[in-house]
Amino acid sequence: MFKLKSLIAAAALGGAAFALSGGSASAAIVCSGDDCWHTHDTYTYPPDARVEIHPDNWRWKGEEHRHWHEHAGRGYWMHNEWREF
Repeated sequence: MFKLKSLIAAAALGGAAFALSGGSASAAIVCSGDDCWHTHDTYTYPPDARVEIHPDNWRWKGEEHRHWHEHAGRGYWMHNEWREF
């Protein structure tokens, strides 16, 4: 069981490292400012999107005031508005 947990943890860390290296990870939480959403696809976001890519199990801290959105398609949330690219 310990080996399985270690393998899962290593895979999660590897996925997070990949996500931070420029592409978004599959099944990730993406935030732009206070707007966050869930994605299953890998996108290269435009620089003005200023996105942060987090693992799928990431949660913001209690003192943070973020907004959760969902939207189908290729785009990003910014200032409570969906922008397609």
